[in-house]
Amino acid sequence: MRIVLAYSGGLDTSVALHWLRERYQAEVLAYCADLGQPASLEDVRRRAIQGGAVDVVIDDQRDTYLRDYVFPALRANAAYERRYLMAAPLGRPLIGKRLVEVARAEGADAVAHGSTGKGNDGVRFYAAVVAHDPSLQVLAPAAEWERTCRADELRYAETHGIEVAVGVESPYSIDGSIWGTSTECGPIEDPGVPPPDDAWQLTRSVDDAPAAPDEVTVTFDRGVPVALDGAECLPVDLVRTLTEVGGAHGVGREDMVESSVLGIKTRALYECPAGTILHAAHRELESLCLDRDTLRFKAAVDQRYAELVYDGLWFSPLRRSLDQFVDATQQSVCGTVVVRLHKGTATCRRRESSFALYQPSISSHDAGDRFDHSAAAGFAYVWSMPARVAHLVDDVSSGRAAPERQASRRSSTPPPA
Repeated sequence: MRIVLAYSGGLDTSVALHWLRERYQAEVLAYCADLGQPASLEDVRRRAIQGGAVDVVIDDQRDTYLRDYVFPALRANAAYERRYLMAAPLGRPLIGKRLVEVARAEGADAVAHGSTGKGNDGVRFYAAVVAHDPSLQVLAPAAEWERTCRADELRYAETHGIEVAVGVESPYSIDGSIWGTSTECGPIEDPGVPPPDDAWQLTRSVDDAPAAPDEVTVTFDRGVPVALDGAECLPVDLVRTLTEVGGAHGVGREDMVESSVLGIKTRALYECPAGTILHAAHRELESLCLDRDTLRFKAAVDQRYAELVYDGLWFSPLRRSLDQFVDATQQSVCGTVVVRLHKGTATCRRRESSFALYQPSISSHDAGDRFDHSAAAGFAYVWSMPARVAHLVDDVSSGRAAPERQASRRSSTPPPA
């Protein structure tokens, strides 16, 4: 049997590699997508070979990850439970797709991942794989083996001489990409405990952030960031730069209790400096370029989009359909936004667009005001008609007025001068 394992070099996948070899008497090929994670990919390769992998495939997917997954979610303002910018959930469909492609190229019988039975990623990997090849077997070692906690996994690793980058002195489970990191386990599992200082990976504390603020100018073309401070930037360079400058100012931290795919409450620490800046800038530009009704309807679409991403349904027909709507809304989301970074905050300072719906001749209150104020009274009268009728009905039902006389008097009341 030949298995392609989604391999990160962390505790779960390192133990899974050894377990798969023993359990299935299989050849295991380790696949690692380079999404810009902070871990050394050479260390990942070395651990996989040391763990018995017959081969290791590592490919650079950073640009694809940002262009085809992260930026579409940015255009949709996708933030799970309005806070989590989903670095990991956005990477899982890409990894799942690549697992299928590598499995086909290598003649593998199955693919595998290191997610636990109650983890979100198990659902995400499975859904991504079957969306591209329903006949391919998807193995989840952590859902099958007898080890029930991380301490058991650590003992298993020690017994079998498996090198892992975690221990009693570093109890965290860390996942990262160029978009952001998530940190779980250890003391973080108690929501009543403040985040440990050593659990943060990309951001300074507000106390250590510079006293002086910085400003960055982001240029968008149809909802996609294309330039930084006036200079065109490729996605990888743009996100990497914003991560560095945002992280230095403590921007992008989230200490969050969320509802998992299975409905279990979990706690994690998330860091996404670039995403926090870009989401803030994108929302500001939308407020300038999209009309009221589109903004209101899109807010509901954005929330559903985030749920689909989080739930592992990236390749669903609904997500593809929502993308068509989002794409239509983004044609006018072009312009620049200046964001001020200071002590953990990312605040809009200026926004400009040739598609701006803000028109001084209508919006201004100064001498240039061209709005027809005389039309306001009639509009207010008609706009408030449901409230007027409801009050009339209340009067009638309570016996406070004669129905016919009250209806005649109130329906003929002219709008105020």
